[in-house]
Amino acid sequence: MAIKTDQVRQPATHKATGIIRPYLPGLLLCAVAVVISMGINKLLPGVSALIVAIVLGITLTNVIRLPESTMPGITFASKKLLRLGIVFLGLQLVLSDIISLGAPMLLVIVCIVGGGIFSTLLIGRLMKMRAAQVLLIACGFSICGAAAVAGVEGVTDSDEEDVVTAVALVVIFGTLMIPAVPFLGQVLGMSAELNGMWAGASIHEIAQVVAAGGIIGGGALAAAVIAKLARILMLAPVVAVLSVRQRRRGNLNPEAKRPPIVPLFIIGFLAMILIRSFCNLPQGVIDAGSMIQTALLSAAMFGLGCGVKIRNLMNVGVRPFILAAISTLIVAGIAYAGIILVH
Repeated sequence: MAIKTDQVRQPATHKATGIIRPYLPGLLLCAVAVVISMGINKLLPGVSALIVAIVLGITLTNVIRLPESTMPGITFASKKLLRLGIVFLGLQLVLSDIISLGAPMLLVIVCIVGGGIFSTLLIGRLMKMRAAQVLLIACGFSICGAAAVAGVEGVTDSDEEDVVTAVALVVIFGTLMIPAVPFLGQVLGMSAELNGMWAGASIHEIAQVVAAGGIIGGGALAAAVIAKLARILMLAPVVAVLSVRQRRRGNLNPEAKRPPIVPLFIIGFLAMILIRSFCNLPQGVIDAGSMIQTALLSAAMFGLGCGVKIRNLMNVGVRPFILAAISTLIVAGIAYAGIILVH
């Protein structure tokens, strides 16, 4: 009987190993990138691990030819681990903090996200750009950068080139915003708190928001992060709306699998927000969740960076860059006008 059991178990073990093996080289490379990125962040707290990871990926893939054996694991990190990282991102949101912004400012946040998305879509259509590419840029720039790009990509017909282009533009223009918003806030005579709120309401990635808040100083960082988290919260309803839109499209293949109304990772994201908001979690659990989120998103950013070929990015033409610049100005403009109006 024992021999028979072993005979049953051994093939199952081999099968599991066979499924995992193709992903190992790429995931090991991502793990090394995560260690380096988080190590640099530890030594230089002002430098985001996520930004380091994506720069590492872009540099590596454009300097050397990565072995084909690493591609499955890198793709897995840039898609699956990114979504898992978004789930853990929910642990950083506390509903009471967001509510503390007040109804007028929350309405401004809705206007920033809605106005940014619809304006970018309209301008992209006038520029005769691909609809999927425009939508990724619109959501990435209006909500929360690469995480929004990944969330929206899962419920649209976008291809890999569209995703990579949108993420690269998020990195480029979001990084330019880090010194620009503090400088402009000072020129415009904004207080540190309002300047921080403007940074959180207009800059693309949360890591870039933190960097800008640190430059402004005073009470800017806390205001910046809370405003940014309110924008991140908009990811769930936007993805849900896009998913419903995708399901109702008339040109879908009848045999194709229809996307869920609310993707599983968005449900996980919302569940984490509720857990953090209504459960008295030990600080150790919150810190561990933050570390896991950083590691997962760093691995994903490295994977996305490995897809950014400078030569290919140059071949996409100037229109995505023009649209990204316009979208950045629109989001920043709506944010500034709204903040001044309600304060």
